[in-house]
Amino acid sequence: MDRTAQLTSRATTHSVVYEPDVPTHSPHALHVRAAEVLKANWTGTSTVPSRGLYPHQWSWDSAFIAIGLRHLSPLRAQTELETLLSAQWGDGRIPHIVFNPSVPLDAYFPSPDFWRSSTAGRAAGAPRTVQTSGIVQPPVHALAVWLVHQADPGLSRSRGFLAHAYPRLAAWHRYLLHRRDLGGGGLASVVHPWEQGMDNSPCWDAPLSRVTPAPARSFRRADLDHGAAEDRPTDLDYGRYVRLATDYRDGEYADGAGEFAVEDPSFNALLIASEHALARIAQELGATGTARHARAERLTAALVERLWDPAEGMFFCRDVRDPGATGGGKPGVGALVPERSVSGLVPLLLPTLPRDIAATLVRTARGPHFGLGGAARLVPSYDLLGEAFDPHRYWRGPAWFNTGWLVERGLRQHGERAHAGALRTALLETADASEFAEYVDPYTGEACGALGFGWTAALTLDLLHQQPFDDSDINSAFDMSDKGGERR
Repeated sequence: MDRTAQLTSRATTHSVVYEPDVPTHSPHALHVRAAEVLKANWTGTSTVPSRGLYPHQWSWDSAFIAIGLRHLSPLRAQTELETLLSAQWGDGRIPHIVFNPSVPLDAYFPSPDFWRSSTAGRAAGAPRTVQTSGIVQPPVHALAVWLVHQADPGLSRSRGFLAHAYPRLAAWHRYLLHRRDLGGGGLASVVHPWEQGMDNSPCWDAPLSRVTPAPARSFRRADLDHGAAEDRPTDLDYGRYVRLATDYRDGEYADGAGEFAVEDPSFNALLIASEHALARIAQELGATGTARHARAERLTAALVERLWDPAEGMFFCRDVRDPGATGGGKPGVGALVPERSVSGLVPLLLPTLPRDIAATLVRTARGPHFGLGGAARLVPSYDLLGEAFDPHRYWRGPAWFNTGWLVERGLRQHGERAHAGALRTALLETADASEFAEYVDPYTGEACGALGFGWTAALTLDLLHQQPFDDSDINSAFDMSDKGGERR
């Protein structure tokens, strides 16, 4: 039952929205307000990220929202994930949007009549009874399923929650590991910037520059009805997004033929984390998790081999389609994209990440490019010193709460408890002061985008319920006691 300028010095020119020395709302009051956001965004079967800007169900949003919902209602959290998984395609992909048929077509673009999932996606096994998009989002779902199960194992077992979710999650991972290994190195590629979740990141600028944009007259941007143009992607970038999506649709959502294919560190780190969680789910169902833990370790090694740059102390994206890269005759080698994004810090979440790499990532996060604990209160989405940095423009600088939550978990995963505790406090204070904003200025905490945002409220709840230094919850998803694995 439910219970309800481009240098770090520019930070000094901003007025600070939050003030750590001023008492904030009590944890109880913050809990109640976060719960109210989730209640307001609940549709009866799932939670919208935002009633105005995002009126449908989004894939990775629902996973993060379920992680928070488990503290209010494990049943509702299970329903959230079950609704999403019921829209899975026959080839295993979990679509990035599940459309609500009661929402007018012009409320969001691209709308169902753009994606044409039931017809264009027929060969890939798109469902006939529900309309979806044809692309995907980061695979955080198995981790969410495991954490939701842990919130009320008795309820989960009585409803067969894991038994129903496991084969769908296994099919999802098979799709990514086989259909999306476009670089041939074992990692999954994204075929559209929207798939990685950080839609407008400067990491996409070079790969997108080869894409001819769709004509501006061929689409109408509903996002500009709800947000300032200066905070959103440019019309040029949006035209390229539309072109990629159109070509993918017209190719019947077959993978491998598109102009855009990028191996992203956070997308693959979340796949690895979910492989570890899927191993725990298998064990709960009476099988062994050994093979999945081993696969997660192999993927971690591939992540390091293909995306780690020791000289820069960062994981970078790899542009598999880069025509200027030389790979010694090997197809799909591509080239690293030298743009520092928060995506390159997310692998801290992984338990078998080599210790020296984890330590270097912590130094990078706290250094001048991200300023964590120093110039920046929260983790910026992009390099504070980068030429493309903008503290307000979508994924080109602002801080987001889901990536902050992932980095906080990663810091704790690798024993950085003081830094994790400071970030946890900053996340809670900023969520409180910003009215659960979609994202914020990383220097000032000024709210940007939608207010009352779903995953901001949900992850606030999770941080409130998680004791600052209690590692038992999320780390249990990575328990490798069945195989004796250790971090190298």
